[in-house]
Amino acid sequence: MTIYESIKRSILHGEFPPKMRLTEEFLAKKLETSRTPIREALKQLESEGLTVSMKRGVRVRHFTKKDIQQIYDLRTLLEGYAASQAAIHRTEADLENMRLANDSYEKAIDNYIKTGETTIENILDINHQFHNAVINASQNPHIYSHITKVVVVPLIFRSFYWFNEEQLRHSLEAHKSLLKAIEEQDMERARVAMHEHIYHGRDEVLKQMDTIDEQYSPAKELQ
Repeated sequence: MTIYESIKRSILHGEFPPKMRLTEEFLAKKLETSRTPIREALKQLESEGLTVSMKRGVRVRHFTKKDIQQIYDLRTLLEGYAASQAAIHRTEADLENMRLANDSYEKAIDNYIKTGETTIENILDINHQFHNAVINASQNPHIYSHITKVVVVPLIFRSFYWFNEEQLRHSLEAHKSLLKAIEEQDMERARVAMHEHIYHGRDEVLKQMDTIDEQYSPAKELQ
């Protein structure tokens, strides 16, 4: 794992929560490296919208409810378009990748609910595999680079951590509806299915925003 990947992971997993100030000194000591790779990593994270520059160091970006609504709107447009294009351009190999990812998703949810052996992190990873399979099936490599810049928001807020059994099942059924539309090459139904799926996730994040803000406030300051 690179320095950049390590810092990004800490942000996405909540170790470095929103509003937390990070300095080169602290990160260099924590990651046992020099300041140069830290400086380069922070520039990259800022370009992705994960951090905001301060006079000394950076702080992890905090997203307001308005930010969430706007970013999810953008994500819906991008992934909805990807889904519609996947319905046109998907190959049998693409369909198989989506089916395998969704089968794994269903098994992970069942194991999580029935035994607790599967973690939410596992479910989140498999969910990304399914969405990536849809994006890849669009046969448009430019879409992915744009989507990755907006998909970090639900990761930061770890929206799946607020999902109960009913909501996880709802997510699974949304995947199945989306997959069926892509299999049948129904562009409009694929686009709408993706829109509804993403907006459901947005609504869950918005419901929990006050709880999330309370959890991360006041954020830790590093000198």
